[in-house]
Amino acid sequence: MSGHAEDYFTPDLSFQNPRPAPVPQSPSPYATSYCQASQKSTPSEKSSAGRFSDVFRIEKPKYHDAWAGLLLIAVFSGYVAVSGLAIRKYATTRGFHGDGIYDSANTFSLDTNTLILFSFVLCVAIVFSWAYFLGARYFTKQFIWMTGILNIAFAFGTGIYYLVRRQWGAGIVFVTFGAFALLCFISWIPRIPFSVVMLQTAIDVARTYGHAFLVSAIGSFVSIALSAWFSVTLVSIYVAYEPNGSGTNPSCQNGGCSTAKVIGLVVFVTFAMYWVSEWLKNTIHTTVAGIYGSWYFWSRTPDSRPKGVTRGAFRRATTYSFGSISLGSLFIALINMLRQACSIAQRQETAQGNLIGTILYAVLGSLLGLLDWLATFFNRYAFCHIALYGKAYIPAARDTWTMLKDRGLDALVNDCLIGPVLTMGSVFVSYLCALLAYLYLQFTDPAYNRDGTFTAVIMAFAFVIGLQICQIILTPISSGVDTIFVAMGWNPYVLARDHPEVYHKVLQRYPRVQQMIHV
Repeated sequence: MSGHAEDYFTPDLSFQNPRPAPVPQSPSPYATSYCQASQKSTPSEKSSAGRFSDVFRIEKPKYHDAWAGLLLIAVFSGYVAVSGLAIRKYATTRGFHGDGIYDSANTFSLDTNTLILFSFVLCVAIVFSWAYFLGARYFTKQFIWMTGILNIAFAFGTGIYYLVRRQWGAGIVFVTFGAFALLCFISWIPRIPFSVVMLQTAIDVARTYGHAFLVSAIGSFVSIALSAWFSVTLVSIYVAYEPNGSGTNPSCQNGGCSTAKVIGLVVFVTFAMYWVSEWLKNTIHTTVAGIYGSWYFWSRTPDSRPKGVTRGAFRRATTYSFGSISLGSLFIALINMLRQACSIAQRQETAQGNLIGTILYAVLGSLLGLLDWLATFFNRYAFCHIALYGKAYIPAARDTWTMLKDRGLDALVNDCLIGPVLTMGSVFVSYLCALLAYLYLQFTDPAYNRDGTFTAVIMAFAFVIGLQICQIILTPISSGVDTIFVAMGWNPYVLARDHPEVYHKVLQRYPRVQQMIHV
């Protein structure tokens, strides 16, 4: 194919016309439903695009899935109320719980010692997440190999260390993770060259178009603030409502303390922050998807590029699509909440020597992990559709999946490793955070954890904090790749015509793409 791809392909230019237009050279009966572009979607050399909202118009602006958005606001408001009350109680009894690592009189629940621990966890998560992000940006070719090797080595290393220290639950979990990562990585090796092309393309676009890196930076600061707030809230709940037999907790002098209340409040605030964190991550994803969608359809000439792409995509994500993003995030939050509870229960069962309980929770955790993968997979591509066309969540997920299957891009997506690699990198950061939490508890030996009661809980929360921060920081990279895949399905001819260098690289390393997208 020569560089004049427009001589060979006639793209469908009805991108936002609600009436399907025929797609030339496409044998699929479904393709006409997903290659709808307005006359502006593939500009001529002299055309001027206007703003993002003009290019990707919503014919009838509408707040989709509003109930989910209102529910998220209600849950977040409840979180603010619970956090405020708990932190206020912690502040009034701070002397009892200490001002540093070793001066606490608290022997029965989390205290200032734990708060300092979570501060260290935040620092580790921030530093290594940004180092990992910069590695993807500046060492693209080596990035996938480094991720796999570091993840596998650290999973086995920390797992063996936990086993030597007789932390059976953590040891078994981490060694299992390491074995699974090793098997996955071996199977990934043939697909690495194609994945490198997609990663390089996403990074190159982010460097030259829109403000993807700025979105990542702002999102990371917000995620850090949310994680710090959650850490303080979690510790404050234990301080304010955890009873003890001797009645020495000053927060409980007027009653109102119980273990059931602590468990209930911890479950609520954990679920709330899972949901808010997922919403933040998916809002970043949707915003970046708008940037990459504009690049794919509108980068033929500088004069034709839409104005205010980043602002326009963010405005749509936080207005018309706020409810849809909240709904998709709710599914992931519920699954992750159950997975964390299962992980804590598994470690406790293992520590108590209950083999049957350990196996049952391990199987349940695996099933929840599979469900999380499926839900995340659908979310990633559905939000790309929502970013550009503002559909409701369920129709967007259904239509996008049908389009991927019709175009044959589901196999192409499965052969791209960027999503799994970035997940593996986030898990690596989580390993570091969990190990730091364990070592901190061993060296400081707080009175409340002399019998190891809180070790599994604290390690689990440290793991989650590291995972959420790293995933949010890395979101713009995976969002770029996901959007390119979805845009290829909507109008594959644009790739060959407007981005021939990308098309040839993909074709060279993955020849089947020519048949998959029917070009």
